[in-house]
Amino acid sequence: MAKEIPDLVAHARTGTGKGAARQSRRNGMVPGVVYGGGADPLPIEIPFNDLLAKLKAGRFRATLWNLKVEGQEDVRVIARDVQRDVVKDLPTHLDLMRLRRTSKVNLYIPVEFENVDGCPGDKQGGVLTVVRPEVELRVTAGDIPESITVDCSGMEIGDTLHISDVTLPEGAKPTIDRDFVLANMQAPSGLASQKDEDEEEVTETEVINQTAETVEGEDKE
Repeated sequence: MAKEIPDLVAHARTGTGKGAARQSRRNGMVPGVVYGGGADPLPIEIPFNDLLAKLKAGRFRATLWNLKVEGQEDVRVIARDVQRDVVKDLPTHLDLMRLRRTSKVNLYIPVEFENVDGCPGDKQGGVLTVVRPEVELRVTAGDIPESITVDCSGMEIGDTLHISDVTLPEGAKPTIDRDFVLANMQAPSGLASQKDEDEEEVTETEVINQTAETVEGEDKE
């Protein structure tokens, strides 16, 4: 099932340059530019409060957006940069990159752990410890999975789930080139045995600074 792409509503901006950008900010907007996709750059502006709310929600630069601009066709974009005030740390400008449906992009996809209740480990009083509630995958912009599913029905105490145990959606590939841990079933004491490298697993950095190098199928600016 393809993930529903959230809307990012913007307005076409008249004028370019520092003067036009300052006027946009005085009007309660954050100026920006949309690049790539074989089309000319499009100056835009987004209401400050709307953008700030999305930034606070997290994953702004790791999310594929459906950009809606009045008078323009909707287009899929991803943020390449969000500039901030050095003192107030508030957004002052953003760069968005258009994506084709065939473009490859790095996105974090949620992991759903199914059939935990009633599995052998659960019946023995074990606890499923989730190491990665989401994983970074290289996916096609036109076919983004809503989540990946892991079947835990056969897990016993001491078992560990790796990314190799999961059937990924067609065309999706992990960005980490090793068999990393997703979760493990620990004994009630929390002392379930596992390899040292599994104990040291930590979640990767959540924010992705997308660049032309991390997105395939785009013309470099």
